[in-house]
Amino acid sequence: MKYLSQSALRAGAIGLAVLAAASPALAQEKSIIIGLTADPSHLYPLAGEELSSNIMYYHLYDPLVKRGADLSFGPGLAESWENVDETTWRFTLREGVTFHNGNAFTAADVVYTVNKARESIRPDLVANIAEITAVDDLTVEIKTPAPYAVLPNDLAELLILDEEYTEATGDEQMDLKPMGTGPYMLGEWIKEEKLVLNAFDDYWGGEPVIKTVTFRPITNPATRTAALLTGEVDVIQDLAVRDVDRVKSEDGFSVITRPSLLNVVLAMDTREDSPTIEGPNPMTDQRVREAIARAIDVDALNQVVMNGLATPSDQYVPSSHIGYVDGMNFREMYPLDIEKAKQLMADAGHADGFTMTLDATNNRYVNDAQIAQALASMLAKINIDLQLNIMPKSNFWGYIRVPTENSSFIMSGWDVPAGDAGSMYGALFYTRDKKEGYGQVNRGSYSNPEVDALVDKADATGSIEERDQYLQEATKLLLADIPMIPVHYEQDIYAARDGVTLEPRVDKFIWAFDMDVE
Repeated sequence: MKYLSQSALRAGAIGLAVLAAASPALAQEKSIIIGLTADPSHLYPLAGEELSSNIMYYHLYDPLVKRGADLSFGPGLAESWENVDETTWRFTLREGVTFHNGNAFTAADVVYTVNKARESIRPDLVANIAEITAVDDLTVEIKTPAPYAVLPNDLAELLILDEEYTEATGDEQMDLKPMGTGPYMLGEWIKEEKLVLNAFDDYWGGEPVIKTVTFRPITNPATRTAALLTGEVDVIQDLAVRDVDRVKSEDGFSVITRPSLLNVVLAMDTREDSPTIEGPNPMTDQRVREAIARAIDVDALNQVVMNGLATPSDQYVPSSHIGYVDGMNFREMYPLDIEKAKQLMADAGHADGFTMTLDATNNRYVNDAQIAQALASMLAKINIDLQLNIMPKSNFWGYIRVPTENSSFIMSGWDVPAGDAGSMYGALFYTRDKKEGYGQVNRGSYSNPEVDALVDKADATGSIEERDQYLQEATKLLLADIPMIPVHYEQDIYAARDGVTLEPRVDKFIWAFDMDVE
């Protein structure tokens, strides 16, 4: 059964609660300290995206459509919405909402945010909005270029700005002085040390139970575990796989896991000339891309590097998503086979291999540096000399940002919380510089007119079923062409002291508003 029926768009959020008993505390005094893997890069939602920043955005700001912990979609700043005709949506806004500074939230702020996004580095957020109009203070109409079935899902990622405040503050200062309608306000941010959020008691969704939330960036996994066990923090994100059994054995602590949406992927440069490869780029040949796929032992990565806490990827999106093709499995199409991989390299004229560089992080994904090192050993078996360029995520995103003249082979991750492959395919695989808002993170410069046409068709139908079929056809083409190798889905692993109620969301966004602490 495919994800995202129209009824699901309005379903409420449900989560997986983990509760352990401890001595009670007064609600108004409740506070919590959360250890993250990294500091946010931004607090201004149009400045860029990565997990730590996204977590902060949704504490500080709200979208029109709210994405629940289980990826269901329901009312946010918009109470309801309807199709007026095939290309027109009408959104009725929530009355009585205020920004943290006391300014009233109105339709003008929604129109402003859409237009502001077009001018930012995130035009993808509004790529399927042709026109937006404020009908009155509490009603907006959005026209799409063509019938577009999943507009409400897209709007769950567009966080609404205060027009007056944003214009007065300026883009450069919005990272330091965020102003939204969310359940928390920025209290203090000492970069690389701590970020403190204070409850916004006039929040339209109700007063937050936890009044003070402190996020501490702790990049070293062992240090993060130690901080939990010594009581410095109450919860940690990304418990190291090697520490799972240790924490489970300690009294007073819980380990909480759930399958992740985050798909670790390897993007291959398909330009004729690639920055780190001498001579013509071998990866323009599908046989070389297939050889690389067949040389990667995902089971070994899972067992040796990930301690069994990962799931090899069978496609680019999970089976719950629109665009997933039942019965197709990347691992079965291209199983580990070194001899076959060598033959493909030889057939492509590269029996002696070549040298290239892998760009990867050392603090963004679970055991990312170790995965990169393992990949170098694996590709050496087919005579590819893989040089490693490993860096912290604070440097990584700028280094690989499209268009990049630095990269040939990139290890990154992608998740699709909208439950729909179209947003991923339009961003990662659509031909660059062909259509506004598309191809903006196509790091391998991949171009396939058939894929582009299928994404266009998917984005021009009001039928979920038709959209699914178009995106399934795109999936089949991409799995055959291999512009990118899906490696594995991480397992989201948290650890918490007793007395913490944690909602492990499917999208991995830690949201203190849904938490409790005793």
